[in-house]
Amino acid sequence: MAAPPMPREVSRAFDALPASIGKRLLQVRALIFATAAAHDDVGRLTETLKWGEPAYLTDETGSGSTIRLGRVKGAEQPAILFNCKTTLVDTFRERFPDQFEYRQTRALLLPVSGALPRQPLSICLSLALRYHLDRRGRK
Repeated sequence: MAAPPMPREVSRAFDALPASIGKRLLQVRALIFATAAAHDDVGRLTETLKWGEPAYLTDETGSGSTIRLGRVKGAEQPAILFNCKTTLVDTFRERFPDQFEYRQTRALLLPVSGALPRQPLSICLSLALRYHLDRRGRK
C-alpha cells in the first residue's frame, strides 16, 4: 500500500530538512505507513506535526505510541524519535544492538546513505505502532 498524500504542513517540514536527511526520512515515512497497513489492529494513522516535526499517531485505535521524524541535537543524521517514557528504545537496543545508533530512551539514528535496514526497522516501527496493545497483553 502506498503512503497517503502528505498534509501541506508536514511537506513543508520535510522540505526544511537538509536534502539527504529529508530523503532518508521520506523512506522511513513510507515504511511507517506500510508497517501500519500490515497490522489490522493499528488502524489509519494521523500524520501531523509535533514540535515542528512530522509525527505519526494511532488516533483511530490508540494502539501505539507517537513516532516522530527529525534529528537530535548534535547529530547530523536522520532520527526516528519516540516517547522517552516508553520502553521502546530499550527494546530496540536489546533486539538490534549493532544495527542502529541510539540516543538515550528517545531516538534511533539512521545512516544518511546506504540501504535502509528495512526488516529490523519495520520490526521497531511495528513495536511502536502496537505499543499499547502489547502492553495490554494483546498480541
